[in-house]
Amino acid sequence: MDLSLIDPNDLPERQNEKLRKIVAALMNRVERDTNETGAAYGLFQTAVALEAKVRARTNDLQETMTALEAANARLAGAKAEAEAARAALHNALEALQEGFALFSADETLVMCNSRFGYVTHDIRDRIKPGISFEDYVDILSRSEVLALYPGSSPEDWKAWRMRAHRGARGQFVVRLVEDRWIQVSEQRTPDGGYAIIQTDITELVRAERLEREKQLDDQARLVRATLDHIIQGIAIFDADAKLAGWNARLQELMSLPVTLLRRGVSFEALAGHLTRRGLVEEGAQARPLLAWVARTGHRPPLSLVLDRVGGVTLDVHCRQTPDGGFVISFTDVTAVREAVSKLRELNETLEHRVLSRTEELQAARDEAEQANASKTRFLAAASHDLLQPLNAAKLFLASLAETEMGEEQARIVGRLQNSFDSVEALLGALLDISKLDGASAEPRIAEFPLRRLLAPIREEFTAIAAQKGLQFHVVDSSLWVRSDPFYLRRILQNLASNAVRYTRSGKVLIGARPRGGMVRLEVLDTGPGIPADRARDIFQEFQRLEDPEGGMGSGDQPGMGLGLAIVDRACRLLDHPLNLRSAVGQGSCFSVEAPRAVPSELAAAALPPRPAPRPAPTEDLSELIALVVENEVEVRQGMLSLLENWGASAVDAASEAEAFRRVEELGVSPDVILADCHLDHGEDGLEVVRKLRARYGDLPAILITADRSETLARRAVAARVDMLTKPVPAAQLRTMLGMLKRG
Repeated sequence: MDLSLIDPNDLPERQNEKLRKIVAALMNRVERDTNETGAAYGLFQTAVALEAKVRARTNDLQETMTALEAANARLAGAKAEAEAARAALHNALEALQEGFALFSADETLVMCNSRFGYVTHDIRDRIKPGISFEDYVDILSRSEVLALYPGSSPEDWKAWRMRAHRGARGQFVVRLVEDRWIQVSEQRTPDGGYAIIQTDITELVRAERLEREKQLDDQARLVRATLDHIIQGIAIFDADAKLAGWNARLQELMSLPVTLLRRGVSFEALAGHLTRRGLVEEGAQARPLLAWVARTGHRPPLSLVLDRVGGVTLDVHCRQTPDGGFVISFTDVTAVREAVSKLRELNETLEHRVLSRTEELQAARDEAEQANASKTRFLAAASHDLLQPLNAAKLFLASLAETEMGEEQARIVGRLQNSFDSVEALLGALLDISKLDGASAEPRIAEFPLRRLLAPIREEFTAIAAQKGLQFHVVDSSLWVRSDPFYLRRILQNLASNAVRYTRSGKVLIGARPRGGMVRLEVLDTGPGIPADRARDIFQEFQRLEDPEGGMGSGDQPGMGLGLAIVDRACRLLDHPLNLRSAVGQGSCFSVEAPRAVPSELAAAALPPRPAPRPAPTEDLSELIALVVENEVEVRQGMLSLLENWGASAVDAASEAEAFRRVEELGVSPDVILADCHLDHGEDGLEVVRKLRARYGDLPAILITADRSETLARRAVAARVDMLTKPVPAAQLRTMLGMLKRG
């Protein structure tokens, strides 16, 4: 039988009907041809076999139909489950407080909840599944709810949004009208698509703004008090050139009436008053300042000189602030200008004499050197004037830090202290560099033991390192070197300070080892290390490397990038090789080599005995009586306030005679003398200490001075007087007083 006549795709009933017709036709043929062929029985057998096959085929088809019906039932169940899951997902997305949208890998919107378009109600009907991401951004950029920045167009916003999308920025904030804010988070999905979540952060932004305004109010009061201790006149203007802040020094320098020194007064009104009253000469000098203020957009920094009537010369520095306002500072440089003018006249005279009379060359050179020395003395005096108000401010801040304050006020005071520390370090470093660069820097080479340098380094930095949780270890050494003790100690101080500042955890180790005829001094740390390609840069001025591990500890302030520059210059002055070994993530080792010396018996006998270990400092300064000899009223009051907060008793004097009178009134000798060096009427603090000791015994004394000269440091050592430079480091002073009380 030809089964190909049956279509397997037909229904089983249809196939059975065809088979029956085929069987009937075959039976008829068999009956008709029986007599002709004589094979009727054989044909009958064939028909029977064919019927069995048809029956088997029918059974197979029925089983197939049963299996198909079961598969269809399972498929229907799966579809129902999928629809239920899709409905559950839709309900879950609708329950979210955030807007949600899912884009496919080809950047087509697959699904989103109703809150996704809620924030932009004017376009939400156009955001539907099937829209491309670029079309979505184009529609959003033209929404009336979107708050564009001044001067920005919808095309600019669209370009920014597409850049953020392509740059894979995970999270950013979008500003809406009516002071509303939306945080947008864009995350990639495993199949290459991405999900966008929109969160309304309006209330959070407003709350943070209120908190920030409160903090600014508290900080403004502290800043105001700080500004009033600065010797420069400061004027702060807002973006509309209206006066927003000033200090008392501004009124002194510019002779401004109180009616003009109020918030909201325009710059034009102040400038007009100065020119009308003839307080500032109108002309070429003032025009650049007026033109600078009148400029729109970015203003580059401006520096100029103004001459006031009466011979007063002011250095004026203008800087624009980020909000479009500006700050103007006025510094009285009359004395500096006069000195420069005199120096210029002297130089011109010297040049004329050199050209006309070569035989007076040596005399002219001597006069020039004297003029340079005069300039150096003047700069030292100017730095003294800068450090005095800075010292007073630091003393008042240290005293304020000892009082009970809230957490936020304490944090602000800490930041102010760190800022003043940075200013102090910067001034000291600049003075050191100016000395090293000048022709007057001459090392005084001597042979001395290293322990004379290492012991003070240990005392100075052990407590500082302990506050950061660092181990600070100085290895004792019996070696002698041939060098300048002042500059070599300065080198070790800067290297130790650099190591402690930038080491987050671990230890700092200082030691010395002989190397042939040299002694190698090494300062090792476990800090972040220095890349090989930056090893030369760090010895340049104002070069500072970023710490890949997050930098310094909490409370630390970054350095100004001058410490290693001073080390480099001092090593070159002393002709001491300076080397660096470092590995990123493992630490650094700075080494300085100095000639080794063999002590003679005479030199060893002349050395003072090795000091015994001093007892650990105590915080209790009660019953300590201190005599403060200081001619500056603000500095003296700040020191008294600080000592009283520590529990000590203090009496003050402005001169030698007053110091003796106050001790006589007290009736007992003070426990310690805290004396400034340069007092009024030419009095010398070291000489006052010597006279007080002559009458009242060998009193402990600490010289507190803004004079950082090597000569004064040597005098203090010879007089057995400890020395601290202004601004006074309060923690170090307290440590020294604690040691004096215990010792």
